Amino acid sequence: MFTVYDPVVWGMAGIRFLSSGIEFSAALLMLYFGRVETAFKINAVLSFVGPTVLCTVTFLGLCGLAGRLSPVGLTSVLAGVALIFLGLHHLRS
Repeated sequence: MFTVYDPVVWGMAGIRFLSSGIEFSAALLMLYFGRVETAFKINAVLSFVGPTVLCTVTFLGLCGLAGRLSPVGLTSVLAGVALIFLGLHHLRS
């Protein structure tokens, strides 16, 4: 079905599949418990999943590109990720 042989791509996709499974399970738990307080707690726990997945998948991607990316390109990607977190931090403040 898929003809992708790069283990980095499979790793990145696998982490995204794991993340989606966690999110889907959390949604089912929210429906199962049926209380706003419990759903809010589950949602709070999920707030750790998104940034962790973003950092992990970005790290894998950078490892896969390490030999092919120029130092300026690598710095640009890292700066972009840092700006995402900086923007999200200021959004909460």
